[in-house]
Amino acid sequence: MKCRHCHNEDVQLFADLGFSPPSNAYLTADQLSVPELHFPLRVFACRQCRLVQTEDFAQHDELFADDYAYFSSFSPAWLRHAQAYVDAMIARFRLDNASHVVEVAANDGYLLQYVKSAGIGCLGIEPTTSTADAAREKGIDIVEEFFGVALAERLVSEGKSADLTAANNVLAHVPDINDFVAGFARLLKPQGVATFEFPHLAELVKHGQFDTIYHEHYSYLSLHAVARIFAANGLSVFDVEKLPTHGGSLRIFAQRSDLGEKPVTANVAAITAAEQAAGMDTDAYYGAMQPRIETIKNDLVAFLIEARRKGQKVGAYGAAAKGNTLLNFAGVRPDLVPYVVDLNPAKAGKFMPASHIPIVDEAYLRNDRPDLIVILPWNLKTEIKQQLGYAREWGAKFVTAVPDLQVD
Repeated sequence: MKCRHCHNEDVQLFADLGFSPPSNAYLTADQLSVPELHFPLRVFACRQCRLVQTEDFAQHDELFADDYAYFSSFSPAWLRHAQAYVDAMIARFRLDNASHVVEVAANDGYLLQYVKSAGIGCLGIEPTTSTADAAREKGIDIVEEFFGVALAERLVSEGKSADLTAANNVLAHVPDINDFVAGFARLLKPQGVATFEFPHLAELVKHGQFDTIYHEHYSYLSLHAVARIFAANGLSVFDVEKLPTHGGSLRIFAQRSDLGEKPVTANVAAITAAEQAAGMDTDAYYGAMQPRIETIKNDLVAFLIEARRKGQKVGAYGAAAKGNTLLNFAGVRPDLVPYVVDLNPAKAGKFMPASHIPIVDEAYLRNDRPDLIVILPWNLKTEIKQQLGYAREWGAKFVTAVPDLQVD
């Protein structure tokens, strides 16, 4: 394979998770008897630019269909994160009613609703119909297309250049990362700012977060790789922040390479140095991942088998993409985890891809009173344990598998 950024063919295996369907391809009851399309799920690291990336088999439109079921607004913690971001950007970059904010991957309007309520003009770009419609219901203007240079240039020609662009948890989702990044360089006003948030590869490796690997995530990103990609496509990084979201993320601040005047902060050098100290520029760093994820898988399966032998009732919470990666790689089926609870009505009544575990509402869990509740979206563990605190009344314990098996 060729690196999707630098086109180098010298790559090394980072993780091999076997075969699985797209992680958000939830099934209806009628689809359970129809063959599912599975793709290899393998990830490689480029030895030249160190971009970690999937080996592509699925097409973009197969992964992000019109009925895409991920809605950001179902997480209160994520809504708080979005509002804090908007407040911080307004203050730092002095945005007002003459400014224009564009969010790429606007989803259901979870973030732009706060921009709109502040009286600032905004536009969302969201290619999936289900979430785009939800954003429109909030009164947000949405362009229902995939983003890249062509769309950016069209928006500029329509007078829709941006003072600020936001791209949260989407940089990893694009197959043509060069075209995507170059689009921001076109869309920004001369002194505009582009921000990107994404899970930090360093945290994925440090904590064994292999369940964040799925087909929709084409790239797994370090500051080193991102800065290189940006520089090749008309953007320069001038600041970076570490965030606790999604198990540890980075927020990158970038400006146009040709006209941007913002000074580079010390944070950029500090995180670059930390990545180098961790060995992220060495082959050994990327070669150590596979044995670790096999240990996580084996520990979870052994625990669930033992729970069944003891006659303990098990339920799971959070029909998230990362949960599908974990369950499918581990080969977990309804005999070990009979159901998954989720608040999203777009998922309730459906089934998890490949595992065919039914997705139910929270009332089902209250009635079933399981002994063990496996939290699949471990990044929301604190929030979920508080939400399900009543389960302690019947002695339930909470289980997470990543970064290692924990029961409390």
